[in-house]
Amino acid sequence: MTRALRTVLEGGHFFEGPRWHDDAWWVSDFYAHRVLRITDAGQAETVVEVDGQPSGLGWLPDGTLLVVSMKDHRLLRVESDGQLSVHAELETYCGGHLNDLVVDERGRAYVGDFGFDLMAGGDPHPTSLLRVDPDGRVTVVAEDMLFPNGAVITPDGTSLIVGETLGCRYSAFHVEADGSLSGRRVWAALAPLPTLGTFAETLPQVRVAPDGCCLDAEGMIWAADAMGARAIRIREGGEIVEEIRAPHGLGIFACMLGGADGRTLLLCSAPDFLEANRAPATEAVLLATEVDVPHAGRP
Repeated sequence: MTRALRTVLEGGHFFEGPRWHDDAWWVSDFYAHRVLRITDAGQAETVVEVDGQPSGLGWLPDGTLLVVSMKDHRLLRVESDGQLSVHAELETYCGGHLNDLVVDERGRAYVGDFGFDLMAGGDPHPTSLLRVDPDGRVTVVAEDMLFPNGAVITPDGTSLIVGETLGCRYSAFHVEADGSLSGRRVWAALAPLPTLGTFAETLPQVRVAPDGCCLDAEGMIWAADAMGARAIRIREGGEIVEEIRAPHGLGIFACMLGGADGRTLLLCSAPDFLEANRAPATEAVLLATEVDVPHAGRP
């Protein structure tokens, strides 16, 4: 199936962390150090500037926006006056840039980091998945994660499914009442599990690289494939039931379902993800297409 793509916004450096919230799109632009709010008609405004490079976005039950600050390993809170405050310090837990998150209905944020210095081509290492409670307390809830990235929570709040970019897979957990995780299992194996070595040895083994993602009402995940220049719709077990290819010369690094009926799929697209290439350029675009099954769960 071929789906027509339309442009929602041009001129970004590198868009990530897309969300649909309060009748608008929200995204982070890594290398512009800005969080943007974008109407469905494409009107953009800067919500906040984050010197440490913004990534994952989520909201506490009272409507307070949480923003990942990647380079200084902080989870920030945007206060009612628009000022930033520190919600949690995560430096001691991170082997690389802090990255994406998903916030549950109780305001608990599940956050991952790269595990190694990606931009410098460092050797990959497993890392942990963290839970940040509404009071800012930090707990390690899973270990041996291979670049935990986009994550979703099912509508009933009992399952957390996390993409592992270097593991070519999604791992699922049962969410206990206290926010701890149990029953880890492979939700979808998208390619053989790489053997970690140097960056140069590991990267060619990553045949499908799940990045930013979302859940739909049939229990399938739409995910960006950061290595494959596409968005893919995944059934539990690993079957790819649909793909949407990026326009020539672009990749896709995150996606989100939203819009008034939840059937608009927003795609964060750029030529690549490398800071040295993207920071001085304004070639990132937000693309959108309409799909058949609407959004479900969180984010």
